[in-house]
Amino acid sequence: MSTGPHPPRPGTRRLTTAQALVAFLSRQYTERDGRRQRLIGAMWGIFGHGNVAGIGQALLEPGVGTAAGTSAPAPHMPFYQGRNEQAMVHAAVGFARQSGRLSTHAVTTSIGPGATNLVTGAALATVNRLPVLLLPGDVFAARPADPVLQQLEVPYAGDVSVNDCLRPVSKYFDRITRPEALVPAALAAMRVLTDPVETGAVTLALPQDVQAEAYDWPEAFFAERVWRVRRPQPDPDELAEAVRAVRAARRPLVIAGGGVHHSGAERALQTFVDATGIPVASTQAGKGSLQHDHPADVGAVGHTGTATADGLARAADLVIGIGTRYSDFTTASATLFAHPDVRFLNLNVTGFDAHKLAALPLVADARTGLEALTAALVDHRVDHGYVAEYTGDKERWEQRVGVAYEVRDEEDRPTQPQVLGVLDSLVTGDDIVINAAGSLPGDLHKLWRARSRDQYHVEYGYSCMGYEIPAAIGVAMAAPGRPVWALVGDGTYLMNPTEIVTAVQENVPIKVVLLQNHGYASIGGLSESVGSERFGTAYRHREDDGAYTGAPLPVDLAANAASLGMRVIRAQTVRDLREALAEARAADVPTCVYVETETADTVSGPPPAQAWWDVPVAATATRSSAVKAREEYDRQVAARRHHL
Repeated sequence: MSTGPHPPRPGTRRLTTAQALVAFLSRQYTERDGRRQRLIGAMWGIFGHGNVAGIGQALLEPGVGTAAGTSAPAPHMPFYQGRNEQAMVHAAVGFARQSGRLSTHAVTTSIGPGATNLVTGAALATVNRLPVLLLPGDVFAARPADPVLQQLEVPYAGDVSVNDCLRPVSKYFDRITRPEALVPAALAAMRVLTDPVETGAVTLALPQDVQAEAYDWPEAFFAERVWRVRRPQPDPDELAEAVRAVRAARRPLVIAGGGVHHSGAERALQTFVDATGIPVASTQAGKGSLQHDHPADVGAVGHTGTATADGLARAADLVIGIGTRYSDFTTASATLFAHPDVRFLNLNVTGFDAHKLAALPLVADARTGLEALTAALVDHRVDHGYVAEYTGDKERWEQRVGVAYEVRDEEDRPTQPQVLGVLDSLVTGDDIVINAAGSLPGDLHKLWRARSRDQYHVEYGYSCMGYEIPAAIGVAMAAPGRPVWALVGDGTYLMNPTEIVTAVQENVPIKVVLLQNHGYASIGGLSESVGSERFGTAYRHREDDGAYTGAPLPVDLAANAASLGMRVIRAQTVRDLREALAEARAADVPTCVYVETETADTVSGPPPAQAWWDVPVAATATRSSAVKAREEYDRQVAARRHHL
């Protein structure tokens, strides 16, 4: 490898900034509970003039892969070619979630539109507290020509570029304007990525000239480094107060959030529940914290919750939140927890979340906190009558699930719940089901029977259309050999089908279930409920009156998926669907099952919402639908309360 105009100083290695960064990233590891793994498992990229001669060259440079102080090769940095920058972030996030936040991927882009395409993915990662490293190219630091191609000119600030859009959606942001600035910035980036409290999207903006600039880097920068992911123990005083609250409660309810999964606390939760008899409801992120057939698992909570869980939430005198952010879907927009004396006890690794709803905080890792609570409550158990009540309600809800899944005629065209029911009948605990947006998250939350801790993967923090297919690729990379299903409606598919090409290129055998219902079914239903009469939500031709009420658009999404290289199986009836899903599950190539469900008016046939969600309705209107919707809104909003 060329060393530039002069040899490196003793104890240093002469590399470009991009070469140094790749070499550094290849030697970063995490460790938790004695298990060690690569922190940055691979890099995704789309090359343009802002990164092709920097990061692009560095990934190709053989000398970058020499371990510090030895002649041994360093770990290789795998590279994956993406088609859309947002989708690459989704793939990295899917990998990180499946890896328990202990490993992730990096994403490199050019400057300009390639960089701004990262923003949605970054927001998703940060909202969901999932680590991803973003490496967008940036404009010249030395400003030899101003402006350069794709540069945003800001007259009042010479140091602003479009990459500053990433600041509010990143947990750490830095712009590397000199090579030597990479050293502290790279270390800070790794610290945030591996911090269970602070993690999210991390952005290192890399000016294109600085990427290619050479520097004498200290060999110590390339030494193998292990970042230990800590498990904070609960404060003794907070623990004692938590124990008193649990002992005093007559109708306690656990709400399990995504923090249970991030901590790997599922077994500790089951031990706690088996000992105390306290029932467990789950958020979208927490579903699967207990398997569906555990007697204390009462299912989903909140606006998309079960009648069992929501009924328990309304009557609970103590709500024990474990690793939850308490989004409005969980709290039914602050109307769900109706007991006049309800109190909250929040076990969370972040103080920010632990103090929500004026709760008693128990700031600790979910697993260590649960273990401490279980030990302190060794002789405590809820009343037998309470257990009998919620187990009976659970059985009645299961009967309602069976009705939603029921198929009367195998030759009928399936409803959306029937599609889930057929899939439910085929999967085992090995399968992983991914979804994010549309009407599917609500149906899945109410109906899906989670058979393993990581089977249910619904991204509902940002609920981003287009997440499912690229995330499935990342999940499959983190869990090779397991069947990974991306469930998408036509609206979501049209947002982001591009990474089908990546799945084909890398032969990642994801299974895509593509449901065609000719429109935005979820928003159509919401539109109707708030008096907007499904305006602009159907995929139909425009009529003479200007409304989209004509015939369905003549699109063929199955043909589109096939044109991108995916194997496609069309299913017209329930019988076809059953055979197609079984065939897809056994396939060793990327496979799409395409099924046209009932129309948008009848797409969702599960039990209706068991709790409210606040979507403000027009305070004044002339159309009767909006007037009626506002009357219902005023009735519901009257139940909102502050918990103090």
